[in-house]
Amino acid sequence: MAAASTGRRGRGRKALTAVLDNDANISAGKADVMAAAAAGILSPPQKAKRVSAKSKRKAAAEAQQQQEQTPSMSDELTELQGMLERLRLEKEKAEEMVRERDEVIRKKEEEQGRLQAELKKMQRVKEFKPTVSFHVNSLLEKDQGGDDKGKKKKGKGKGTHARKKPCPAYVLWCKDQWNEIKGKNPEADFKEVSNALGTKWKSLGAEEKQPYEERYRQEKEAYLQVVGQEKRETEAMKLLEEEQMQRTAKELLEQYLKFRQEAAEDGAKKKKGKKAKDPSKPKQPMSAYFVYSQERRAALVALKKNVPEIGKITGEEWKSMSEAQKAPYEEVATKQKEEYQKQMEEYKQRKQEEAASQEKEDEEQKKIMKQEALQLLRKKEKADNIIKKTKESRHQRKKKTAAAADPNRPRKPASSFLLFSKEARKQLAEERPGVSGSTLNALISVKWKELGEVERQAWNGKAAEGMAAYKREMEEYTKAQAEGSVTSSSPSSSVASTA
Repeated sequence: MAAASTGRRGRGRKALTAVLDNDANISAGKADVMAAAAAGILSPPQKAKRVSAKSKRKAAAEAQQQQEQTPSMSDELTELQGMLERLRLEKEKAEEMVRERDEVIRKKEEEQGRLQAELKKMQRVKEFKPTVSFHVNSLLEKDQGGDDKGKKKKGKGKGTHARKKPCPAYVLWCKDQWNEIKGKNPEADFKEVSNALGTKWKSLGAEEKQPYEERYRQEKEAYLQVVGQEKRETEAMKLLEEEQMQRTAKELLEQYLKFRQEAAEDGAKKKKGKKAKDPSKPKQPMSAYFVYSQERRAALVALKKNVPEIGKITGEEWKSMSEAQKAPYEEVATKQKEEYQKQMEEYKQRKQEEAASQEKEDEEQKKIMKQEALQLLRKKEKADNIIKKTKESRHQRKKKTAAAADPNRPRKPASSFLLFSKEARKQLAEERPGVSGSTLNALISVKWKELGEVERQAWNGKAAEGMAAYKREMEEYTKAQAEGSVTSSSPSSSVASTA
């Protein structure tokens, strides 16, 4: 390779001869060019032209690419400006939200401060403690509590009263005949026994069914009477509650106005009072350590020791003492504990007696209130029936006026309850002076219901004697009236016959 290159460098170039621009030369040149182009060999001018053409094409492509890139950059710039505008709007919106939040927080702080001021003001005011008692509500709650205990759940949460409804005559008969049918057919199931009982019941006559039907009728009457009485008492208690609530509201208003007047005069702070302790309850016994510290306290106070120092000194001394030294104090503590237990047993017994007495008083008060409620209900029923019975009352009033015109007509005797109420009213008026008439009537009704059979029979005997005397007097009065009417009618008949 080196030799070849050296040989090439040593070769000289020939002188260029002039080439005429004749047709032959031109055609020969073209032929040479074409041959060279076919062989892939280009002359330097051709190469230069070719390079310049490539550079032009490249410049044109770059210019075209630059022209294409110029609108894309403008689009990006527009998009960036839009993003900046959106960010600016979002920033303004966030600042507005922050301002609103600060305003809400400020208002809450102001409201909290106002409430705290009102709370402090309320704490300085005395507490309103009304002295109005709500006996009816408490008694109704007790009754409802008792009813809830006497209720049982059946089905889907339905509460039914514990008092069972009376069984029909067929069920009563089935209870009596079940063992007999089952004894004859021990292998029969429930359905077969029920079918046999049904067939037998249908074949019974009216006389055989009558005892069971009579029993069912009596049980149903007793059941309806009890349920009706309970319903009536409940309605009466509600009516009494409404009336007493009106009176209580008036009393409560008066007490509150009085309280406001006193609170305006007294602006001192109300001290929070501790829970009131029962003064009759025995005090807790002291332990052995407290017995010892109580004994040492006087000497340590004489040495001018304060309370924490006394507690610390007595504690250290107690820890350092032996069992023999602690024994006297433990003995004293044991005696105090035994005495405390005895006192606590007496205290509990006394409390139980007081609770029983209070329960008895509540029961009596409940009875009285029920009687007052029933009396109030009767008044209401009378008032409701006035419009319906106006014509009947007028007709009866005329009859009574005609009967009352005769002073010789015997008066109806008092019933056993009226005779008892006359005696009981005098006694209760002496025992409870100042009691209202409705309360007095309720007490008399309660006492009458609590009377035994012997005592009630005595009053019924007195009433029966009065009724027997009244019947005799009425017979004599009726005879006298009949004789008088005959005597008055005889002169008129004689005059008619004469005419």
